[in-house]
Amino acid sequence: MPRGGEEWVGNLRPRAKVWAGFRRAGLASGALAALALGAGSACAAASLTVMVTRSDGTPVPGAVVLLHGPPGSRPAAPATYVVDQVNLTFTPDLTVVPVGSSVTFPNSDAVSHQVYSFSPARRFQLPLYRGTPYAPVKFDQAGIVTLGCNIHDDMIAYLVVTDAEWSGRTEADGTWAVSNLPAGEFRVEVWHPRFRELATTIEKHLAIADATAGKLDVHLTRPLRPEPLGHKPRSWSDY
Repeated sequence: MPRGGEEWVGNLRPRAKVWAGFRRAGLASGALAALALGAGSACAAASLTVMVTRSDGTPVPGAVVLLHGPPGSRPAAPATYVVDQVNLTFTPDLTVVPVGSSVTFPNSDAVSHQVYSFSPARRFQLPLYRGTPYAPVKFDQAGIVTLGCNIHDDMIAYLVVTDAEWSGRTEADGTWAVSNLPAGEFRVEVWHPRFRELATTIEKHLAIADATAGKLDVHLTRPLRPEPLGHKPRSWSDY
């Protein structure tokens, strides 16, 4: 039994990785997990399915999956994203953006908001405003950016800024899938807003060498932390 009471499946062992800025930002993230490749996929394939489950086997929706490709792969291109403020919530409440992207923060509410982030990956503050947003905010460093409002404490959202070539979030059944992958060495990272352990992500390296479908199972061995303040459903909730 490895340290901390976590369990492995087979001979595959997860490796926790510290993301720059998580600890100082005070984000609760990470969870020790058991990782396993699906049967027949010791060499993964032109497609890969990642499944995230709790220790009791129930799925974990809303987890962020980042897939880093072999040398020569092109990171996702920067783009412009919108995080609106509607009914005293950030919409969407979690967005994965490529490094170099910009985000605008319009305020569609009838009340004023003051958006800020103290996360080392990107610190900024947009003074109190309504309607027309400030100029877009650019995000040049990979990491997690926690968004808040100085006026409404229960408003919270996340930007996952990444240099990964492929990324997404798990569906209601706990799975995320990608296809048309080249051969080579890959690195998978998994993160969820309700992971308990500070400053860690789940990381696994695997090889893709042929055209058979692969599966990577991520089994959490510790419970997710409670929901943040507020009573509004969030995209990473189970309800």
